[in-house]
Amino acid sequence: MRRWRRPLLMTAGLVFTTLGAIGVVMPLMPGTVFLILAAWCFSQSSPRFETWLLDHPRLGPHVRRWRDTGAISRRTKLVACGSMLASFALLAVTDAPPIALWVTGAGLLSAGAYVASRPEGPG
Repeated sequence: MRRWRRPLLMTAGLVFTTLGAIGVVMPLMPGTVFLILAAWCFSQSSPRFETWLLDHPRLGPHVRRWRDTGAISRRTKLVACGSMLASFALLAVTDAPPIALWVTGAGLLSAGAYVASRPEGPG
């Protein structure tokens, strides 16, 4: 498993970076979360890519702000919590079994509480 760890983390970092870049330009996709995950993956697999991401003029500030302060901008909090609420509402109108609703609801409520509890940073 050890020999697969670095390539898997590198691949995950590239996928998360792509999703994060899409999220920066798409209003309802949480790009910052993916960029933070990408930075962690790169910190474990490729310091060169981690440095590239942190120094990127458009993507880097989000990750650096998180690492420095753990802050999330108010707009990002609203988008994240609104997206979670919309996701749950969409699930609620399907034929999902009650256990799926309870588990998903508990997970989204926990994630939303965590996001809301973070300090607010600049936009």
